[in-house]
Amino acid sequence: MEFDDKVPIYLQIKQVIYHEMVTGKLKPGEQLPAVRQLALDLTVNVNTVQRALGTMIAEGFLVSQRGRGNFVTEDQPKIATLKQQLVQEQLATVYHELHALNLSDDEIITSVQRYVQQRGNQDDSHLND
Repeated sequence: MEFDDKVPIYLQIKQVIYHEMVTGKLKPGEQLPAVRQLALDLTVNVNTVQRALGTMIAEGFLVSQRGRGNFVTEDQPKIATLKQQLVQEQLATVYHELHALNLSDDEIITSVQRYVQQRGNQDDSHLND
């Protein structure tokens, strides 16, 4: 994994795990690899991984079972809320970037609709290949 120097590594680790949770790559109730294994896989310090997981446990996205490890919450509404939060963060970034280009709200909406339409057409054309 490549890390962005501008963002603390533990936050980037959280984002990766969040993404895996909302996309279903990590299923509700699924056990995460051990902290040491995650640290090896990500080539980071064990304390950094522990900090990321600790905050996720405190937030209720992970459940720690003593002697067994860390598991993804089975609270589906909590995961759905997380997904909505991640979507809102991405939309806020896009919105601010487009406003910085002096686009009005209407122009942003039109541009996004056009983009989605074009993407849909591209995806449809790949299905016909």
